[in-house]
Amino acid sequence: MELLLLLIALTVLVAVFAAPLRRRMRLQRQGAGGGPLAAVSPESAYAFVPVDELDVRLPGPDPQLVDALEEAQAEQDPTPVARLLALTGDEWELRWQRVQSLAGAAARELAEARAAQAAEQAAGQSRGKGADGAAEGHDGAGGPGAISFTKRPGGPVRDASWLRRWRAGQPGDQGGAQVYAQFLVWQALAEGDPDSRRIILEEARTICREAARIADADPTPYLTELHVARGLGDRRADFEALWTEVVRRAPHHMGAHLAALQYWSARGQGSKALADGFAQTAAAHAPEGTLLPALPLFAAFEHLPEVNLVRGLYQSEEIRRAIEAAEFAVDQVEGDHPVRPHVLHLLVCMLVRAERYGEAMEALRVVDGYVGALPWAAGDDPAAQYAAYRALAVAGYEASGGTRAELPPPQAG
Repeated sequence: MELLLLLIALTVLVAVFAAPLRRRMRLQRQGAGGGPLAAVSPESAYAFVPVDELDVRLPGPDPQLVDALEEAQAEQDPTPVARLLALTGDEWELRWQRVQSLAGAAARELAEARAAQAAEQAAGQSRGKGADGAAEGHDGAGGPGAISFTKRPGGPVRDASWLRRWRAGQPGDQGGAQVYAQFLVWQALAEGDPDSRRIILEEARTICREAARIADADPTPYLTELHVARGLGDRRADFEALWTEVVRRAPHHMGAHLAALQYWSARGQGSKALADGFAQTAAAHAPEGTLLPALPLFAAFEHLPEVNLVRGLYQSEEIRRAIEAAEFAVDQVEGDHPVRPHVLHLLVCMLVRAERYGEAMEALRVVDGYVGALPWAAGDDPAAQYAAYRALAVAGYEASGGTRAELPPPQAG
């Protein structure tokens, strides 16, 4: 997203893959330089999307969202995204995914604008230094118009002001309130000071509850508040009361269960046993056509050891069952289910670690082109991490006798 950042703040590369990963990345770099390996790179051989073209904003294709977001960012006008969320209506899983993505895009845009402004100020101060080291004619200040490199020629500064305008201009709009609340959660996660993080999360909670009052049937603000509850360390009784509100509105919402799983995990307010129990119960009672059978795979991934010295961990019975349940889940839901790509991305990771390369290639065929999902989005360079696993999948697939002819090209996004 999980971004879902709470959902996606867990990933590590296991020790068993460190050496082949470095080797494969070295080969990729050699190929990119135009040597003989370039002709057999995974991108060219399997029609995969080149690394520098992977979309870090989304887990899977949503062209309507991309068009609306790019228009909003270009003009710093919230109208396109406000209209899109209004048209999304009560498609709760899709609405949740879009709110997550819009909030994440705003957080990234603001962070980039601030970094650019800081760089501009530092460069200006350096240029203004005299021989005695004193600043000459530059006070380091600058309004939005001073950030020339975040401004399109003839266009406004890109600093997420579209979200502020949405919130200020339409305070009664449920979409604006929902996106702003989730934006504050992302801001809190990036905040290093615990007191500041708590203040931001408390503000996010206030706006979640305001959004819930605007549209009582919509579970989306309650899902954002699940993240807040985990971040603030709410008591179990309070969390369970909040969860009751979620279930009353959307009992089989996969995004809601992913958010709740974080609270019950060992990194939240629970333990591996509590997280496993929550996931197994949800999967056991899941009706047909939902992704909930995949929840145990997320619970297993959540509690993987940071350093794995047991090569057979990913062939264990627990992991095998979780993988197969997740594969069953993605096969039984509609192909355009908005949360399906999240499951497929995690399957790619776990299937590669389990050395089930053919199945990993099948999942890659569906999600290639997008990396805004667990586990890639947790790292500093989601595209590079995804590409490394993709390269391992290709190498393992071909080493075990697989051929390009046996796989159709990736699905168009």
